[in-house]
Amino acid sequence: MTCGFQRSFMLLMKGEFAESFWMFPATIPFLACIVLLFAHLMFKFQHGARWIVTLFSITAALILINYSVKLYTGVAFH
Repeated sequence: MTCGFQRSFMLLMKGEFAESFWMFPATIPFLACIVLLFAHLMFKFQHGARWIVTLFSITAALILINYSVKLYTGVAFH
């Protein structure tokens, strides 16, 4: 279901943010969630857990929407 993550990550590392987003929209929120998770584990932010759940929810929604669009357009099977 996360087809395109590696290519999106590589585009992000090259600084091509828009292309990365269009390749796989959940890459940026996923990476932000991981960074926030480790930062929260180290520094215990007051509302860190709430932000982690929010970012995870956004990431999950983007993955499902992206996959649904790919199924609808037929791109998922190429």
